[in-house]
Amino acid sequence: MSIVVTAGQHSPQFEPVLAKVRVPRIGLGRPRVRPNRVRADKAYASRKNRAYLRRRGIRCTIPDKADQARNRQNSDLAAVGHRASTRSTTASGTRWSAGSTAS
Repeated sequence: MSIVVTAGQHSPQFEPVLAKVRVPRIGLGRPRVRPNRVRADKAYASRKNRAYLRRRGIRCTIPDKADQARNRQNSDLAAVGHRASTRSTTASGTRWSAGSTAS
């Protein structure tokens, strides 16, 4: 784990915190600097943070913000002719199917 202390409500520090992560290896060798997975709260659900994790090959578990999920679902409906989206829109990770959504 790592922590970065800032003054007050400073801008988000997602990348600097991940840059400080060091996981020591058992025995000899440099510490790992890339975690297998990152778990974060809704505050870190931005495109920028998700793109950063994808670039570094880090898997993530970050719940979607309700308004972003709703907007994405509405745009998916418009793009595919009003079919239900199969993209995960809940924090629990369950997938929605065409049979479980109201059209």
